[in-house]
Amino acid sequence: MRDRFAGFNPNYRLTTGDTVLLQLWGAVEFQGSLTVDPQGNIFIPQVGPVQVRGVANSELMPVVERAVKSVYRENVRVYANLDESQPVNIFVTGYVESPGLYSGLSSDSMLSYLDRAGGIDPQRGSYLDVRLVRQGAILENVNLYDFLLFGQIPQRQLQEGDTLIVGPRQHVVEFGGLVENPRQIEFTRQRIALSDALRLARPMPSATHVLIQRNSRVEQLSEYIPLSVADNTQLNPGDVVTLEADKSLATIIVQLEGEHRGRDQYVMPYGSSLGDLLQQIEPGPQSNLEAVQLFRKEVAERQKQMLNASLENLQMSVLTAPSATNEEASLRTQEAEMVLQFIDRARDIEPQGQVVLANAPDMNSIILQDEDRIRVPSLSQLVTLYGEVMLPTALLHNDSSGLKDYINQAGGLSRKADKSRIVVRSPDGSIELARLGGLFRSTTNVDIAPGDEIMVLPEVDFKTLQFTKDIVQILYQSAIAAGVVLAL
Repeated sequence: MRDRFAGFNPNYRLTTGDTVLLQLWGAVEFQGSLTVDPQGNIFIPQVGPVQVRGVANSELMPVVERAVKSVYRENVRVYANLDESQPVNIFVTGYVESPGLYSGLSSDSMLSYLDRAGGIDPQRGSYLDVRLVRQGAILENVNLYDFLLFGQIPQRQLQEGDTLIVGPRQHVVEFGGLVENPRQIEFTRQRIALSDALRLARPMPSATHVLIQRNSRVEQLSEYIPLSVADNTQLNPGDVVTLEADKSLATIIVQLEGEHRGRDQYVMPYGSSLGDLLQQIEPGPQSNLEAVQLFRKEVAERQKQMLNASLENLQMSVLTAPSATNEEASLRTQEAEMVLQFIDRARDIEPQGQVVLANAPDMNSIILQDEDRIRVPSLSQLVTLYGEVMLPTALLHNDSSGLKDYINQAGGLSRKADKSRIVVRSPDGSIELARLGGLFRSTTNVDIAPGDEIMVLPEVDFKTLQFTKDIVQILYQSAIAAGVVLAL
């Protein structure tokens, strides 16, 4: 089935085989499709042949209307529109994925035929040398970079037997880093100025320097130059160009969250301390400046790396665990399914990257980094419990209550709770590990302060699970780094 011509191209010029939809009403009635004959005419009943070959689509209606009204001067209305363009067969060859003969319409662009042939071979074909050949002569030489970068392409009507030839790839330089077009770019010249090449690669505003790896010689050489001297540098085929931002920070941006008044972002001089920032913020009546929290991007990334490494080790152990008998193999399969589900859940955890300020000799002297997040918590009278307790909840702090008292008020431990693994996390990021003995008696001296979080971790069955140590480590990592208690 042929694609129908949409008729929206006003510059298309009619040719033999095109179909025109014509409707006459008034003094004469006619409706039908007329084909442009080999002489370039359409034949209108009771009017005769009308020459339309070579007429632009935008001029079709006036040409037909003049011909009709030369016979019917009054009381005739005319509507004419290009209905279908001529079907043609075009050869596509050269460095394309699937050379061959392809059918389409004379109104189709060269791009549509290249697409039918599977596109240009990215490793061998040229985007600079695409030729349209008609009867042995080159009718058009197309540079597809004009289309890729600027949206410009010649509008040529194709004819039966035309050939599109994609030439071999020419001189290539690879661009990466801080550029809008990180790809291999082809050039006609063997040597090209770096400044000219960058007009195609389009450096980002943040780029300041250029790293050039020279690969055209026996030994690989590298050059590192400021972007400002690009006019004086020549590129050779095979060079790899990477744009970088090599500049020292003069200022940093710090995000401020939580209980405070005023701005949420502060631009600080490079080298500013936490104390410098705290002097600028406007606290509210509920601001707890004694428990200021610092979250750092690089700490979060490191925590994520460590968690992922633990998960990878656990997954490898699960998938390679040996079994001595069929019964053991069946148990190991069930165990593996449960552990792999646990690993999938753990991969979704995003650490907070909190820097523990509790043990700093002088919290105010801590040097801030770009993209740090500072959170000022509210003065709280609550103690939060979650994890393996019967009723995860928040309770009012009581000076006379200890760890076991808060757990009892939360309904006690759940059936899966591990009494020997309880994490108490303070707002300043400090962590204490506690355990409970028989009848929930605390065997660890932990003072519970307002704002603390009590996280009861699940018990890992040492008798059935082969990978207890790894799982326990991940449970601790997720609780400490992200404040999340994973369930098995």
